[in-house]
Amino acid sequence: MNTTPGPAGQQRAKPRLSEAAKASLAKTHTLFRMFVVSVLGSFFVYQLDVTYLWLTGVLTAASITLGIVLLVRAARLKESKLVLVGTISGLVVSAIMVLLILVTAVFFDEVREYQACVGRALTDKAQSACRIQLQDSLPRQVP
Repeated sequence: MNTTPGPAGQQRAKPRLSEAAKASLAKTHTLFRMFVVSVLGSFFVYQLDVTYLWLTGVLTAASITLGIVLLVRAARLKESKLVLVGTISGLVVSAIMVLLILVTAVFFDEVREYQACVGRALTDKAQSACRIQLQDSLPRQVP
């Protein structure tokens, strides 16, 4: 029997990280966690009630700022691909949230009335009436 490991049997050991590299990696992971929490937080706060639109805006601005910082760190320090892909995905969600916030701010009163109507609606027919009321209150496209 051959006990000598072949080229395929050799294991590569990861190089040891210096203390500065470990601290940088820990800071990147902390920033990434804060970024994920701010993206998810802005999405879930938007779902709560339209009166919290200001909080959604603050969380979205924080997530965009953190996302840009993470992109710069990931590109400059050659961080993991997972952090890079997660940051890009989160920035896409944040961009969509910016569009939602702008549309909701423009039609704030109509959305607030719709949410109040749906909150009172107990049946499917009542919810349908709320949707029709919302459609009637929004501006029509002129042909």
